[in-house]
Amino acid sequence: MGYWKSKVLPKIKKVFEKDSTAKKAAAAEAIKNFDESKEEISKEFEEKRTELGPKVIEIFEASTAEIKTLVKDPKEAGLKKQTTSVQKFLDELVKIEFPGSKVVSEASSKFGPAYVSGPIFFVFEKVSTFIPVEEKAVEPPAPETKTEEATSSTEKEIVVEEEKKTEVVAAEASEKTEPVAEPPAKVEEAEPPKP
Repeated sequence: MGYWKSKVLPKIKKVFEKDSTAKKAAAAEAIKNFDESKEEISKEFEEKRTELGPKVIEIFEASTAEIKTLVKDPKEAGLKKQTTSVQKFLDELVKIEFPGSKVVSEASSKFGPAYVSGPIFFVFEKVSTFIPVEEKAVEPPAPETKTEEATSSTEKEIVVEEEKKTEVVAAEASEKTEPVAEPPAKVEEAEPPKP
């Protein structure tokens, strides 16, 4: 067991560390190349927009709920969880010659979707322009009925009356226990004599 931990395991770790470092560097290069070609992809996208619309909607409708959610709201965590679904979706976009999808699909299959998330999200953003926005039916707040208002105002009146009663009872109790001193009578001042 000591031999395995001291000799074999460190060598295996080195192999995987080099692989991931090289993979990250190659993915960064692919992302850089993709970023440089974004303008061309956007122009091509605008030119083919009318013919791509129905095809993209068809692919989108046939995809899984997770992919639909990821296209509408792209998140890094969702991309990492749905790597195979994302790859399949990108491959379907390549079949209809969606602008930029071929480069992104190749980079994704080579390095993994997590390493090329920026280009994938760019393609998803373009795809989402074809997706009809689902407007949620906003229900107006239900108008309060008069019985509820009357009940609540009646309850408030009852509470206020009860508070007044307790104050009056408390005041009466204090009057019974303490003799009330009458205020001193006012002494009227006589008018000064007139000269």
